[in-house]
Amino acid sequence: MNAPVARTIADRLDQLYEFEREPVSPAGLQGGARFAGLYAGEHVAATEFVIGALFVSWGARTTDVLYGLLIGNLLAVLSWALVCAPIAIRTRLTLYWYLRRIAGPGVTALYNVLNAVLYCILAGSMITVSASAVRIPFGIPAQTGWLPADPGFVVVVLGVGAVVTVLAIWGFDKLSQFATLCSPWLIAMFVVGALLTLPALAAAAGLPGIASWSDFRTVADGLVWTGTPAEGGEAVGMGQIAALAWICNIAMHLGLSDMAILRYAKRASYGLYSACGMFLGHYLAWIAAGVMGGAAALALRAPLTTLDSGQVAFEAAGLAGAVAVVIAGWTTANPTLYRAGLALQATLPGWPRWKVTLVAGALTTVVACSPFVFLRLLDFVAIYGILLAPVGGIVFVEHWLFARLGLRQFWAEGRPFNWPALVAWLATSGAALVLWRLGTVNVFYLGVPAWLAGGVLYLLAAPLAGARAAGTVPPAATSVRPALDPPPPGPRRPSLSTAGRIAAILTVGSLIACFAVALWTFLGEPAGHVERAARAKHLLAWASLLYFGAVVVWVRGRPAPS
Repeated sequence: MNAPVARTIADRLDQLYEFEREPVSPAGLQGGARFAGLYAGEHVAATEFVIGALFVSWGARTTDVLYGLLIGNLLAVLSWALVCAPIAIRTRLTLYWYLRRIAGPGVTALYNVLNAVLYCILAGSMITVSASAVRIPFGIPAQTGWLPADPGFVVVVLGVGAVVTVLAIWGFDKLSQFATLCSPWLIAMFVVGALLTLPALAAAAGLPGIASWSDFRTVADGLVWTGTPAEGGEAVGMGQIAALAWICNIAMHLGLSDMAILRYAKRASYGLYSACGMFLGHYLAWIAAGVMGGAAALALRAPLTTLDSGQVAFEAAGLAGAVAVVIAGWTTANPTLYRAGLALQATLPGWPRWKVTLVAGALTTVVACSPFVFLRLLDFVAIYGILLAPVGGIVFVEHWLFARLGLRQFWAEGRPFNWPALVAWLATSGAALVLWRLGTVNVFYLGVPAWLAGGVLYLLAAPLAGARAAGTVPPAATSVRPALDPPPPGPRRPSLSTAGRIAAILTVGSLIACFAVALWTFLGEPAGHVERAARAKHLLAWASLLYFGAVVVWVRGRPAPS
């Protein structure tokens, strides 16, 4: 029997979504420790080296950095906990599938394509930062322009991009587990790098060492966050830094992309675990990267704008610092590229995932060849939020306000396009981009207003298009699902093998050794800090080698539940 020739547009578009349609089952819910590790691993990334150093070159002051980041990151955590997590646990759906019910498969397909392209650019920036460390043994100079100035750097980027793409194609069950276990070491390297460089900064400031908060402020105000921009422009202030920290991941929290993660949470309060990423990655790591950047510029007698992340980390912590840049780039680029491949499946439903991911990897690697990340990374992050945040505002309004205002939820379900949603999204994003290009409003201040404007415009336009039509929503369509029963207790995980226990002890011990070496250098006599720092870098390399050897054995020795 022949299949029907005619199909509706909605039916055709519906074929693009063959995964993540069902709410998470009670058995799939995860504990809080999983979210703490996930957010810490995700947000201690290679780009933290870039962003932390940018505050130095932008001429921020110490108080602006310390308090601006505190305020902005707190607002980001609250956005995850109060906006994203409640919707995620009530629907137990990804944003992509929930958005399809609200805005139609056509709007969701457009969103997925845009999301995939932006993910590729973001993953490309991670590869570029990793390549900035890999280039060092080959004597390739730092690349700080829009285009690569050395063909050798392109070769390095192609190699790094190929490795990341292959890993993403193979999948990353064990790899993501390994990346989570790498996050403590990455956090340690930021702290260790700052501790190793502070004595040199103190000596340059005429101090015998840093024995108090006042000494640190003297060094920070005079040599790191001086208030004088490297390029002679206007220095950024506390408001801009706070806004940047808030909107840096706005697509994830207010934009609701992290519904994909938080739908596994047992309760909405799990959104607070995002603090593990914000205050370890976007607070501690950014400050430590600023200290390392200021020290590297002083040691090399070069403007910070002429140095890349690999050079800064290598100058601060030696080989271990350079490896930290590579690992930080890989642990973030791999899942980011994987997500881009999944998003692109919306446009290539007949292709297997490996082929789609290969296409995404090729696009990402081409992007990575241009070192734009050192020049316009934060502009890109802000534009990323401007383009995607209004969609979160639209979903937020329909989820929470429609029923309270007498409007029908999912009133456009079954249509290929929800035109009020599409117009609200494009109009608010377009207006924000125009304001940015005109220089009317700082780009960091546009993300949250775009989110608000998208929701308000949709709320005004939807009743005109049929959201007030008579009728009821079927029970299965309600956005608030009944409370889930707790999952039954699963099988008990077998204990670690003897080798696994030894590896776990060595992993923790090597991490403690890294901190001990850094403190030994930081607290030593001023006269010998140069020699101690050089010796510490060698010891850090060996301790790091032990860490990774032990952590691999630990991961391989962790048995799965029977």
